[in-house]
Amino acid sequence: MSTRADDPAQQLVVSGWAVSSPYGLGRQPFAEGILGGAPALAPVDAGRWPVPYGQAGLIPGFDIKTVLGRKGTRSMDRATGIAVITVGELLEDFGRGLAADPEKTGLVLGTSGSVQSIMDFTRDALTGEKPYLVDPARFPNTVMNCPTGQSAIRHTLKGPNVTVSGGSATGLLALNYASRLLRGGHATALLAGAAEEFSVQRARLEHVADHGGADPGPLGEGAALFLLESAAAARGGGRPVLATVLGSRFRAFPETGRAGAALARCIADVLADAQAAPEDVAVVAPGTPPGPLGKQEESALDGIPGERIAVRPLVGDATAASAAFQLAAVLAAGGARAALVDRLALVTALDRDGTVGATLLRLG
Repeated sequence: MSTRADDPAQQLVVSGWAVSSPYGLGRQPFAEGILGGAPALAPVDAGRWPVPYGQAGLIPGFDIKTVLGRKGTRSMDRATGIAVITVGELLEDFGRGLAADPEKTGLVLGTSGSVQSIMDFTRDALTGEKPYLVDPARFPNTVMNCPTGQSAIRHTLKGPNVTVSGGSATGLLALNYASRLLRGGHATALLAGAAEEFSVQRARLEHVADHGGADPGPLGEGAALFLLESAAAARGGGRPVLATVLGSRFRAFPETGRAGAALARCIADVLADAQAAPEDVAVVAPGTPPGPLGKQEESALDGIPGERIAVRPLVGDATAASAAFQLAAVLAAGGARAALVDRLALVTALDRDGTVGATLLRLG
């Protein structure tokens, strides 16, 4: 699905964003860290996290009860807590007027689910004492849409509530899904983005996963959410137009050697839809996957001269939140550099399970 740049009636804009990242909670530490090229990776406390990684991109000092309080958080897992906190940040900073019509404000959240919760619950079912075996309050954490549902409940979002999952491309898929919902008249404003948690079980699974012989590097976690609406709605709510979404394209590839060609086709299509040329792109936020996939991405971007903003080397592999962090980095750059106003930004993603995607934005 794509949007033509010359069709104002169909254009959607990003009018707010929030992020929780290994730099900390909030946009400012993220923007300063990414734009300054400062790594957010830190040694892992092996006592708390018995994982096969020496470093990771953890949200510093993150504690659910400290940030959200004890009410309603007894059984909340880390993935849900990260999502709930980030949604709250976005609504606090940019949500003026949205509460007046909660049925028209919804959430599209990308996530991999909580591997830790799923495996812990399964273990308890096999080892717990009868007659109950498991804590039923923790069962919702095993369902992939738990972070989305809990975020909507806590922040009274009564519009569409959708969970998507697509590996490293998840953030772009969530933004595209939200765009379709808005154009279909199912909401007037949507929060769209993605969240990922760091956990022992995720780390162990990633350590033994097939990365094509490449070192996947440290893992990261966090969330990035974006307020998506029409330009008219943004102006009516007193919100800035931070970026206009010009379109997204996605394709599948059956083998690693064809990933670059699939991504190049996505880039060519999204530029053609926007009636733009490769040299019009001022900023590129690539996914920078390790090994052969990374080389495929480089080849697909070879004809795009824009400045590169690398996110993964600084915060680690955030999996589901990866592309959302890349989108946030583009917005951070647009907000910090006046020269990027009205310039194009491209975000790309390649997932090892066979999905590529490209999203084109006009900043400012």
